[in-house]
Amino acid sequence: MLLDVDGTIVDIAPTPHSVVVTDELLGVLERIRETAGGALALVSGRPIADLDLLFEPLRLAAIGGHGAEIRFDPVKSEYEQRGLTLERDMKQALLEIADRYAGVATEDKGFSVALHYRLALERGLDVVNDVVRLCARYVPGTYEILQGKAVIEVKTVGFNKGTAVRELMACPPFAGRIPVFLGDDVTDETVFAVIPEYAGISISVGRMVPGADAMFHTPADVRKWLTRLSATAAAAT
Repeated sequence: MLLDVDGTIVDIAPTPHSVVVTDELLGVLERIRETAGGALALVSGRPIADLDLLFEPLRLAAIGGHGAEIRFDPVKSEYEQRGLTLERDMKQALLEIADRYAGVATEDKGFSVALHYRLALERGLDVVNDVVRLCARYVPGTYEILQGKAVIEVKTVGFNKGTAVRELMACPPFAGRIPVFLGDDVTDETVFAVIPEYAGISISVGRMVPGADAMFHTPADVRKWLTRLSATAAAAT
């Protein structure tokens, strides 16, 4: 079971730090992990350190930073890096863009910087255009722009969620298993693209994605399904 976080198993909040993970969801994830023999991982744009804080005390295998970080063993706090840290001048330029518009929040993930304009939707197009113009100053292929729900993010190239999932699926307890992936955003499409390599199942949230096998309308629907799944699995054991 491979799960995106924001917009998939938890509701998107006005700011990344105001997202809430309930004790009920923690319990459901714990039961699914036990039933799956540990083969449950979070696949997120958030850094793994943020995921650990958000899901505390539960610690899971995880892909963080859109594939920049990967942790195979949830018992260990250490994780491996797969990407380069965003250069200081680019980070500064992105912060300056955010400062131009009231309500735009920045999220520095190390390997990327995200500009959230959920609280300034009327200026969203201005923010996006400024970021596109900024990246156009650099040699093509230097940076990658990721657009999401009221957010635009700039990261270094060479990794994504899909490349990290391939690596995760080569290691126990995921190796040889059939993956089920749930995701909602454009950044999850790299995972939707690789799941067929493992004869897996892809489920999108909020919109039908080409290649997805099914769709849930909201994260609340996903949580209800996970709850039923965990109860059925627990009863079977």
